[in-house]
This record gives sequence, C-alpha cells and structure tokens, in this order.
Amino acid sequence: MKILAVETKMLLRDWPAPLIVLALPLGVLLILGSIPSFSEPNPDLGGQAFNDTQMPALMLVLSLLTVSLTVLPGTLATYRERGILRRMSTTPVHPMRVLGVQLFINLVLGALAAVLLIVMAKLVLGSAIPKQLPGFVLVFLLGTAALLSMGLVIAALAKTAKVAPVIGSVAMTPMMFVSGMWTPREIMPPVLRTISDYSVGGPLAAALRDTWAGNAPQPLHLVVMAVAVVVFGGLAVRLFRWE
Repeated sequence: MKILAVETKMLLRDWPAPLIVLALPLGVLLILGSIPSFSEPNPDLGGQAFNDTQMPALMLVLSLLTVSLTVLPGTLATYRERGILRRMSTTPVHPMRVLGVQLFINLVLGALAAVLLIVMAKLVLGSAIPKQLPGFVLVFLLGTAALLSMGLVIAALAKTAKVAPVIGSVAMTPMMFVSGMWTPREIMPPVLRTISDYSVGGPLAAALRDTWAGNAPQPLHLVVMAVAVVVFGGLAVRLFRWE
C-alpha cells in the first residue's frame, strides 16, 4: 500500500501522462463526434451511426494503447535506467512489487478513461451505455491485460527511458490502423480484415463494439486476446531486466 501511494503521487506529479490518456481520446471523441454525418445511420456499419458504438469504442482503444505502450514502458525504463529497480532488488521490498503496482495503476487509469468516455459519449453524442456490461468488463480486462503485456515487452527491450515511449508510439500506429481507427473494419479488404482479426487492437475494438451494442463478444476475439496475454506476458518475464 505504501508503494501504491508513492507511485500514485509520482504519477500525479508527472501530470502530462495521465492527462494525455484521459484528455486526448475525449477531445477526439467530442470533435469528431460533432460531425453531423457521424450521427446518421451508415449502411456499411449495419445501419448504425458511427457515434453509436464505433466512436466510443475506438477512443477507448486509443486510450488503452496510450497508457499501455507509452506511459507504462516509459516509467519502467526510467526506473531501470536510474538504478531504482537494481537498488530495490537488494532490499526486502522486491522490485516485482513496483511492477505489480504499476500494472494496477495503469489499469485504473484505463478504467477511468473508460468511465469518462462512456459518460461523455452518452451525454454529448447520445451513445448508449454498453448494453452487455459483463461482457464489456471481460473484454476490457482481457484487452487491457494483453496491451499491458505488450508494454512490458517494450519496457524490457528499450535500453533507455527516452527510447521506450518512441518504440511504443511507433507500435501504436499499426495497432490503431488495424483496430479501424481510420478505416472501419467492415469495409476493410478481406486480407486486411483477417490481419485485423488476429491482431490485438482489432479484436479488442470489435469485441468492445459488440458488447456496446448488446451482443456477446466473438470467441475468436477473446481467444486472440488471451493468447496475447500468455505470449507477451511470457516474453516480458523472460526478457525483463532489473538493470
């Protein structure tokens, strides 16, 4: 609990990071959501408007990508570069506790972003609250775990604190693309749609939209995210260095 309190205080001192996670997706949601055509039924989306489920789900994916691939790796790489983890490894307080607290804090930050996006999408855009709430929570936790595992791998591979966020930002671009950030998955070419189905961002975005609309997530999407947790989590454990 002491480590949690200290890490939370340090995160709040470094206020630009949580501000970007919370404010950037919300700003994009409000700006793009105000486009009139996004509130009209779209045949390519099965008759739904872009603002119904697509917009809030994609903005939540953007928030989770930011916290997992840039904020988390940058923090851990900084701790390793400054020798904090190495010094902690010689004390009864093992640095593994720091990793656990960091994962928890970033999960909470992602949850706050989800609540904020749901509320603002409902109030401003008229989007529905996720109708399949248990499925939504399951998809959120599984998808966040997969992305945080990827962030741990980036933190393990980055040699310096400056390199970690750069690697994460570069990794975010294709992840955003396959999730449908620029081209909706429904109108992607078959090959690109298949690639999207077997990425982490694509299944997460699709499963969030399904549960938002009141449908159960597709088993394939859950399996892909679960496999990503196992694979990237295993790589993170194998590759992570305290110094």
